[in-house]
Amino acid sequence: MSTTGIDAPETSATPRSASPMSRRGVRIAIGAALPVVLIALWFLLTLPESPVIPSYKLPSPQSVWEAALSLADRGELWQFTAISVQRVLIGFAVGASLGVAIGGIVGLSRFWDLGLSPTLGVIRAVPSLAWVPLLIVWFSIGEESKIILIAIGAFFPVFTTVSMALRHVDPQLVELGRSYGFGGIRLFFTVQLPAVLPSLFSGLRLALVQAWLFLVAAELIAASMGLGFLLTRGQTNGRVDQIVLAIILLAVIGKITDAVLALVQRWAVRRWG
Repeated sequence: MSTTGIDAPETSATPRSASPMSRRGVRIAIGAALPVVLIALWFLLTLPESPVIPSYKLPSPQSVWEAALSLADRGELWQFTAISVQRVLIGFAVGASLGVAIGGIVGLSRFWDLGLSPTLGVIRAVPSLAWVPLLIVWFSIGEESKIILIAIGAFFPVFTTVSMALRHVDPQLVELGRSYGFGGIRLFFTVQLPAVLPSLFSGLRLALVQAWLFLVAAELIAASMGLGFLLTRGQTNGRVDQIVLAIILLAVIGKITDAVLALVQRWAVRRWG
C-alpha cells in the first residue's frame, strides 16, 4: 500500500498458468489412456486359465505376439508389411497427384467443372470392391490392378477438397500474383495452391485413409502377399491370431503414415502458409 493510503495500480498483469491440456506429456497420457484400457481388457477377457471369450473367437495377446514372431522368423511379416506399404505409397502418390491436377482444372474453370464434375461424381459412387473384378480382367492380378485401385481411392478426397477450395480463393490475391507476372501453371503453384494449403492437406490425409482401405479391398481378393492377404489366409486356415495381428499392423502403420503426413503439413504451413 502507498503512503497516501491508496493502492498503487499493478504495473504488469499476472501471467496466466498454462492449461494442463497444452502440455505434451498430458496430451500423450490422455491419448494413450483408451488403448491401455482396451489392451488390459483384452488380457482379462482372454486369460488362459478362465477365458471369457474362447480363443477361437479372440486369441490372447500372447498368442498374437507368438504369431508375429513365427511370421517374422519365416520372413513373411516384413515381406507382407513392406509390400503393403509400397502399394499404398505408390497408389497414394499417383491418386493424390491426379487429384491436385484435375481438382485444379475443375476448381479454376467453370467449363471443366460442368464437363467433368457430373461424371466424376458418378464414378465416385462406385463401391471399391466393384472395381476389383474389372481391374483383374484388364490388368490380371499383378501390381498394376492393386495400385490403380488404391489410386482411385486416393484421388477423390484430394480432387474434392482442392476443387472446392480453389473456388473460394481471394480474387485480390490472384490479381496480386498476376501483377507480378505470374500466370497459368506458375500462378497455380505460386499463389492459388498455397492459398488452399489447409484444405489440400485435409484432402491428402483423407486420401491416405482411403488408400489403406482400398489396399485391403485389393489384397483381400487378388493378392498372394500383403497384410490383406494375411487376413484372407488367416480366415481360410482358421488362424484368428493372424487375423488380429494383420488388423493391428494395419491400424498402427496407418496411424504412423498419417502422423508423418501431419508433420509434413505443419512444415508446409510454416513454409507457405
